[in-house]
Amino acid sequence: MNKILTRLRMYWSLTKSLQTGLLLVTGLAGYFSARCPWHSNELVALLGVTMFLAIAGSTVLNMVWDRDIDAKMARTCWRPLPAGRINVTEAAALGITMSVLGIGGAWLVQPLYSAFIFAGWFFDVVVYTMWLKRRTPWSILWGGIAGAMPILAGRALGTGTIDAIGMLLALAILFWIPTHILTFGIKYAEQYRAAGVPILPNTYGEWITRMLLGLSTALAVVAMLLAAWHIRIPWNYFHIALWLGGALLGAALLSVVRQSPRLNFVLYKFASLYMLGAMILIMLGVLES
Repeated sequence: MNKILTRLRMYWSLTKSLQTGLLLVTGLAGYFSARCPWHSNELVALLGVTMFLAIAGSTVLNMVWDRDIDAKMARTCWRPLPAGRINVTEAAALGITMSVLGIGGAWLVQPLYSAFIFAGWFFDVVVYTMWLKRRTPWSILWGGIAGAMPILAGRALGTGTIDAIGMLLALAILFWIPTHILTFGIKYAEQYRAAGVPILPNTYGEWITRMLLGLSTALAVVAMLLAAWHIRIPWNYFHIALWLGGALLGAALLSVVRQSPRLNFVLYKFASLYMLGAMILIMLGVLES
């Protein structure tokens, strides 16, 4: 039994559960933001299962593809694949199975919903990871597009179409992802350099990277607030979203003028908390109104 549990924990680590969970929450927020008149618990459950499988499957496949990079970096060399604790074929089979079940199940739920689920998977696995990650630091833009697909998928499932609010929510995620990734890149710039992965801090310098980080954060906050305004969440929730966005933007702008490892770490952590908080505020605001 202990061996089985240990194996399951290693499989679970391949999914990057915190990252997968955050993207899943954005998908749920996108769905609830639509105020779908034919909402049901069964549909929410199907969204949760299919989106989790697709996102987790793509993450596992990314881990398979990047195992050589992970082996060269101190922060990732302990992962099951580079450490040799899980067979590559076994992990690839897991990723493919989860991906097929997630995308195929999404198609049974709604074709438009599944199209966005597949687009997120394709941009993440094929375009970002396999094609561009080792070639250009601007691969993060395509990673951002992949990250924006779950919330767009959830919104499309609720509305049955593509609308302006869905695009605003997607833009908020797209512009937020550099805040999350670039702070991480600044912290581990030397490890990325040693692994041969081009990132903005090593290509254009830390100051330009921080300028881009501040700009992307500002755009993310504006897009999120515009989306929340058009969704018409109650003022008390919008007021909290306004303060959260202001705090994130303030931290990002402070990091431009003050290059502090501690501030960089705080910004990295707060960026994830901000996005989680914004998604929860949208869901609670819609359910209450």
